[in-house]
Amino acid sequence: MAQIGYYTEESLTKLRKELHHLKTVERKNATAAVAEARDKGDLSENAEYDAAREAQVLLEIKIKKLDDIIANARIVDETLLDLSKVSILTSVKIINTKNKAAMKYTLVAESEADLKAGKISVDSPIGKALLGKKVGEKVDVTIPAGVVTFEISEITL
Repeated sequence: MAQIGYYTEESLTKLRKELHHLKTVERKNATAAVAEARDKGDLSENAEYDAAREAQVLLEIKIKKLDDIIANARIVDETLLDLSKVSILTSVKIINTKNKAAMKYTLVAESEADLKAGKISVDSPIGKALLGKKVGEKVDVTIPAGVVTFEISEITL
């Protein structure tokens, strides 16, 4: 069963545009590449054909995955979010209780996660630990280096 994902209207529109591009532009390009490689002769010894077919299969897998994501997407109205606790699409400032390092993350759907942009998945270890917590609460997060305790200092949009 496909997993439901929560998105802003803007994020979902971006996914739909990407899917449209894949279906209308990239799919035609992949089909043309396969046809061009096929025209070059014996398929049993045609590495270009094999590569073009593999690229076409990978494109179709990507299209199917995006189709599933969009079909199971739910739009979250940011104006209705409860900022008294951490939820998807909220930004959370956390402080490492050991070294006092402060970090700010926005919790997003798995497909939107981008650590460099400060967006972490609600399905990540930190995301799971923070969900539903309030300002002042401490959470223990198990990461590869061990267990780290964070204190939630701020919840915003």
